[in-house]
Order: sequence, then structure tokens, then C-alpha cells
Amino acid sequence: MQLSVHEQQLLTLIVLGGAIALGRLLIGGGSLTVREILGQIMVGAGLATSAGAALLVFHDMSATALVGVGALIGCGGQSFLETAIRRYLGRSPSKGEAVSDADEV
Repeated sequence: MQLSVHEQQLLTLIVLGGAIALGRLLIGGGSLTVREILGQIMVGAGLATSAGAALLVFHDMSATALVGVGALIGCGGQSFLETAIRRYLGRSPSKGEAVSDADEV
């Protein structure tokens, strides 16, 4: 099966976002559950693929630039969303609690 250029870029962004999310989990130092690992990978992959929206503005963006935007959104986007949701719900993490423990909200 031959993938088109757009499908290859989408797959690259999904893998990149998943890898970023997994890396953030591994350096977090907390206990890891399968549910948390899968959830974080799904969020990271989803955020990184949103970089494809940059192609709407910059039609001739190179694949390298698109991956860079995906990495930026994958890294910063998840932290920003977690902080925004916690502020909206009026809950801040207690001392020693990992920011990524959103399943208790």
C-alpha cells in the first residue's frame, strides 16, 4: 500500500505527538498506568496533528516545518490545555501531585 505525501505527513505527526507524550510521561516520575499512558499518547497525537491547520495559512510549508509546528503544539499544547482546564474547574494541583493526573478531576 502506497501512502500519499499528505498521509505520510499525517502519520509522521501522529507518531511525533505520541512520542512526545510518552516522553513527558516517562520523565514525570509518577506511577504509570496503561490508561494514563494511552490517554496521554492519544492527546499528544491529536494535538500534533492539529499542526496540519498551519497548511491552511501556509500552503507551501515544507514537511520539516510542519513537523516542527507539530512538535511545538505537541509539547506546549498539552501543558496549556491542562492548565486552562484546571483553572476553569477551579482546581490547582496540590504539592507533589503531577500535573498530568487529570483523570481524578
